[in-house]
Amino acid sequence: MRILFAGSPAIAVPALEAVSRLADSAANGVRRLSGVLTNPDSPRGRHGKPEPTEVGAAALALSEKLIAQGHPPLPILKPEKLGSEAREAVAALKPDLLVSFAYGRIFGPKFLALFPLGGINIHPCLLPKYRGPTPIPQAILNGDAETGITIQRLAVEMDSGDILVQERIPLTGRETTVSLSEEVSRRAAVMLPEALRGIAAGTLAGRPQDHSAASYCGLLSKDEGRIDWTKSAREIDAQIRAFTPWPLSWTMHGEQYLYILAAEMVSGAVSEKAPGAILGIDKQRGILVQTGDGVLAATMLQYRTKKALEWRAFLNGVRDFTGILY
Repeated sequence: MRILFAGSPAIAVPALEAVSRLADSAANGVRRLSGVLTNPDSPRGRHGKPEPTEVGAAALALSEKLIAQGHPPLPILKPEKLGSEAREAVAALKPDLLVSFAYGRIFGPKFLALFPLGGINIHPCLLPKYRGPTPIPQAILNGDAETGITIQRLAVEMDSGDILVQERIPLTGRETTVSLSEEVSRRAAVMLPEALRGIAAGTLAGRPQDHSAASYCGLLSKDEGRIDWTKSAREIDAQIRAFTPWPLSWTMHGEQYLYILAAEMVSGAVSEKAPGAILGIDKQRGILVQTGDGVLAATMLQYRTKKALEWRAFLNGVRDFTGILY
């Protein structure tokens, strides 16, 4: 069984590496990767130099390792679109199965037809809940008690394919999108090899999703990061955690954009001031801000043109941090 792995961000790298390790043993029924499909290089950093996606960089490292061992390089495909030219390049690799994790594009019927065994997708939630591109921040925003990972059959309709394997992940209520993505990434890399063995052996059967129970999440925009201080401290805390690292949660302090990068609710704190009012400091917790319901302690802050700082260091560099955040 020859596998084409499709993915782009860092969350997918451990899964790619897990597939590459399986490929070393014919006893698994999984041969070496036929190739890697990822998004094109894009400008990054201060100088805007084009750089590969995290999956692209990991694939290049795998390819260099193969070359050092005397093997042919690993084909790495970076098409702008999945049109006829991309399909021809994929077909030339003769893959049997497509494995996708956060590739970032929809696979059409012509593309899926290239794979005799079809395709599977790793989705970081318990489908049919949160179909779409942002299930991790959505689970945090909604204060869910648990989330999970689903390995599903790829279908033409987004995230609607049969469920092959699921694993539940309990949530503590303090996760950020960064920390939860790391947890999902680690667990998915453990789940995937067993699923591939089942597909190779023909023993892994899927079950249809309950489409009537499906919910959806969309792409996040920078404007959504603006903090509405009339919301409760609980809601704003969830937003800050969900929007780390993108689009980040921000507010205005005077004429300056201010990012609140970390915070926590202050239980028992009471104030009659308006939402957004800077109340002062708690020496143990941080800078206190009134919300529509409760008080929030900001612990990590950053003006748009400055460095991110822990609240004590932040205040050391600010002449007058008073007034209203809006």
